[in-house]
Amino acid sequence: MTDGIAPSLTSARILVVEDDDNIAIALEYVISREGMECQRVSSGAEAMARIRDTRPNLVLLDIMLPEVSGYDICRDIRTDPRLSDVRVLMMTARGSAAEQKRVLALGADGFISKPFELKFLRQEVHRVLGGAA
Repeated sequence: MTDGIAPSLTSARILVVEDDDNIAIALEYVISREGMECQRVSSGAEAMARIRDTRPNLVLLDIMLPEVSGYDICRDIRTDPRLSDVRVLMMTARGSAAEQKRVLALGADGFISKPFELKFLRQEVHRVLGGAA
């Protein structure tokens, strides 16, 4: 989303930050089926460098990650003015209302509880990127 203009959803670049291979495969499947470009990192330590290098349109961000938490990554994205157009959709197995409130307060654009239905994930990705599902 450069200059405040939503990208064509088929040209959207998504970065998956997820340490669970099975979940990452499911995410990559849904994203590629939508015609979007998908990359993945599996640790929090790798995430910020990749985000700064590639400036994806959307980061699908797990909260519980090795080395650096999703909370810290979201906070870093939101405090870096060069990344102001990067959208963040956070995912966690701890899907309480308090957890959702916390991630939205950090500046996430959305929240998904694990396990999630692929249809709901698809709808949330489209919503966050500004397109119809």
